[in-house]
Amino acid sequence: MNMDFNLDSLGSLALALGLGLLIGVDRERHKGRGPTRHFAGIRTFSLVALVGAGAQLLDQPWLTVVTAALVASLAVVSHLKDRSRDPGITTEMALFLTFLLGVLTVEHQAEAAAGGVVVAGLLAAREQLQRFSTRSLSEQELRDALVLAGSALIILPLTPDQPLTWLGGVNPRTVWLLVVMIMAVQAVGHVALRLFGARLGMPLSGLVAGFVSSTATIAAMGARASKHPELRSACVAGAWFSTVSTALQVLLIALVLNPSSLRVLAPAMGSALVMALALGLIAFRRIGVPVQDNDVKGRAFHLGQSISLALLLSGMTAVVTWVQGAFGTLATFAATALAGFADMHSVSAAAITLAANGGTDAATMLTAVLLAFSTNSVSKIVAAYAAGGVRFGSVVSLGLLLVALAAWLPWGWVRWLA
Repeated sequence: MNMDFNLDSLGSLALALGLGLLIGVDRERHKGRGPTRHFAGIRTFSLVALVGAGAQLLDQPWLTVVTAALVASLAVVSHLKDRSRDPGITTEMALFLTFLLGVLTVEHQAEAAAGGVVVAGLLAAREQLQRFSTRSLSEQELRDALVLAGSALIILPLTPDQPLTWLGGVNPRTVWLLVVMIMAVQAVGHVALRLFGARLGMPLSGLVAGFVSSTATIAAMGARASKHPELRSACVAGAWFSTVSTALQVLLIALVLNPSSLRVLAPAMGSALVMALALGLIAFRRIGVPVQDNDVKGRAFHLGQSISLALLLSGMTAVVTWVQGAFGTLATFAATALAGFADMHSVSAAAITLAANGGTDAATMLTAVLLAFSTNSVSKIVAAYAAGGVRFGSVVSLGLLLVALAAWLPWGWVRWLA
């Protein structure tokens, strides 16, 4: 049984001691005093971390297993003898985890250090986590979080990962990944709404809802502006921010489906994104009164809308692929332009998928995406006038035209490079 006291071994012991002290400080502050105090504090945690590192350094697997069993037994016995008013087992679990971190310091120092910081942070944030779980987080938000986690961690890995010929080469896993991405972005926007308050509610809701349907978002903003003229600037900001989402989602779709297409799409969609963002910020600065919105604890995202978008993605990809094969490029342009009136995201995904599968060249893909972007802007203009009236529709339409023009500006030289 040999122990080589080199610099690495000393470093592991020092790191284990540091982690034990870091975690033990919090437990020392919460263990209380007198006969009802918890059993472990800063000294116990430090010693347990050193025991873990020492057992691993001796390079005797049986010793590490026996030591782990002894630490676990100590935690169990101490919990059974605990006379404090806290029935939890946080300290006992933290003690055993500190032992494991000590073992980990021998061969994986970076991972052990990161794990120790996370454990100490979780222990120190006890009150904040309890308040968030019991007061801040609503039942609906908890259910949404579980749905998102299940979609990403259970359904996504089980989804078939191969193109389906009868769906024009659509990969089901890629489609579900887009669904998860949309839900995640919406959830992030919902969290931002909770964190930054009501005045940002309208622009943020426009930005988030734009990932599902910018046209529907503009119509909703117009309806609110028509009912509450004092909120018109906030509604205009939300409408323009939803167009930021349109351009950004095209880039995200390209990143997921065919990263090489970003070389062609990034200049056009990036130009549109910058223009829409600038317009949204200008409108946001003109908001004269705080937007009161007490319904902050609503749904974090809409699963049905996300799934509908995925189904639409599949259908549009199949249609555009079939039109391309049957009638050629000009028919593809006509099909994508017409489909753009209904939905921009699915048409973009279809064109990008077609290019990824070798069904068309990069220049044709870019033109198809820009045509869909333009016709989709026309749909947004109609929605703005129909829902918000002339004043809202005129302002929003001017911005939409500027965004579409910005998207087309790089078309000539990007097409030449492609």
